[in-house]
Amino acid sequence: MGITLMSQFSPDVLSAPMRLMGFIHRAFTRAADVPLRELGFAMGQLPVLVTLKKHPEGLSQAALARMASVEQPSMAQLLNRMERDGLVERVPDPADGRSRLISLTALASRRMPKGKAVMDDICVRALADFSAEEIEQLTRLLARVRANLGEPDPDDMG
Repeated sequence: MGITLMSQFSPDVLSAPMRLMGFIHRAFTRAADVPLRELGFAMGQLPVLVTLKKHPEGLSQAALARMASVEQPSMAQLLNRMERDGLVERVPDPADGRSRLISLTALASRRMPKGKAVMDDICVRALADFSAEEIEQLTRLLARVRANLGEPDPDDMG
């Protein structure tokens, strides 16, 4: 399909949807930044928070980095800041006394529903004039773009 697609369209036409997705991502991030910061969260923390919420038993730093699609050095820095801010804690791994598991603190767990409400409100605003069918179609198309780029389905990652 790639060869056929390239012969049908110019590179400028093909890059337009990708540029638009970048603009949308930045707009979404800007819309969420202030309300999330008021809750003590940052956009970059959301993959970690959501992953840890799905794993209340805690995760190793390596597993968390893999599941949240974050590089190990970046994950270490992010977790240090999150620990400093009282959002995560490191506890001994009961299966391996030399290892530590990362888990959410009670503070983060209490704040997360408000953070989810912020994100949900922005999603509702972004898709306000879309029909249910259009939202389903958009979701399918974006999932194909993700798959074409070799990204795993987030729902299959833990």
